[in-house]
Amino acid sequence: MNIMVEIFTESWKLLQESSIYVLFGIFVAGLMHVFVRPEAVSRHLGRGKVSSVLKAAALGVPIPLCSCGVLPAAVSLKRQGASNGATTAFLISTPESGVDSIALTYALIDPLMTVARPVAAFTTAAVAGIAENMLGPEKEGKEIQPDLRCPVDNCCDGVDCLPEVHKGHHTFFEKLKSGLGYALFELWEDIAPWFLLGLFLAGVITTLIPSELMTKHLGGGLAAMLIMLAVGIPLYICATASTPIAAALILKGVSPGAALVFLLAGPATNVASLTVLFGLLGKRATAIYLASIAVVSVACGLVLDQVYAFFGISAQAVAGQAAELIPLWAQVAGALALLALSVRPVYRVLHSLVGRLRGQPQGGTCECASGACQPLPLVDIPKYAPAEKDKNRS
Repeated sequence: MNIMVEIFTESWKLLQESSIYVLFGIFVAGLMHVFVRPEAVSRHLGRGKVSSVLKAAALGVPIPLCSCGVLPAAVSLKRQGASNGATTAFLISTPESGVDSIALTYALIDPLMTVARPVAAFTTAAVAGIAENMLGPEKEGKEIQPDLRCPVDNCCDGVDCLPEVHKGHHTFFEKLKSGLGYALFELWEDIAPWFLLGLFLAGVITTLIPSELMTKHLGGGLAAMLIMLAVGIPLYICATASTPIAAALILKGVSPGAALVFLLAGPATNVASLTVLFGLLGKRATAIYLASIAVVSVACGLVLDQVYAFFGISAQAVAGQAAELIPLWAQVAGALALLALSVRPVYRVLHSLVGRLRGQPQGGTCECASGACQPLPLVDIPKYAPAEKDKNRS
């Protein structure tokens, strides 16, 4: 009983320290959802073996989608004419990073890891995407047809309604309200169960695992990176949920480079995403996807350890210092707010789990709490694979 109390105490501390940064991250994500137009995003991703990949990788870094929620977005990009390389890059950089997880990294770890994480995510995605475009078969480019519907309330389709006209449909405050609603309910419902699970696992690691064990086996070097890679690849965990776990590992003596490998491999790979990628782009692209994540994440981890050593920074000593900037009352208020917002999504996940245990049919293959990433695109995915089918139709 005392052990469980200690676990929940450590988890509560992490929730307090991270709460304000998480709220800030999802607030920015809500603004992006409303104010960044989809045509501005998709029109750049269909042409150019290198430029489209770099744009897709950069686009994915700030977007807060889990490895399941990114699938419909990636399928949409593919349908709108994005190249295979751009789609691959987006599938990697998006779940590996996000404005919410970047803010959380700053809160729980340190500024250096906060910079290294999105840079490594971009690098991994760029390498995989360029490799896919270079090694893949040549095929005719498609004209991109972006989804131009109004992101606030679908009041117009963007085709029969000129942008100048649509600007007058909603005030700034209506857009702001819509963005906040998306962030606090739809987006947070997808993240909340996994974030809370990540906090609990971080509490378990902090309470039960001896520091000497972590330092001995995961204190740095290639072997530590490979162990974290083997742990991260099959694990289903989003970028936000993986952050408190990585912070707990660092505090127990795991090198920051090994923690970075976990932060990159965990969110970007799981059975569901690999299955969809196989159907969407084929065997070669899936192999390139996995190989790029494995090689680049390990390389980035080794480089990051050297950077910490060069500057003489102790990751354990500086972890979580950013949280000290937030007053305790604000931390507690933020933590309570997140718990209140998490009641409905946690209930939905538990209800779904009970239904599965009872053998009730479940809709979709996604583990997201809301309906934002339900199976509508997955039914049609096989029509894109293998790539030879596109050749035969052209």
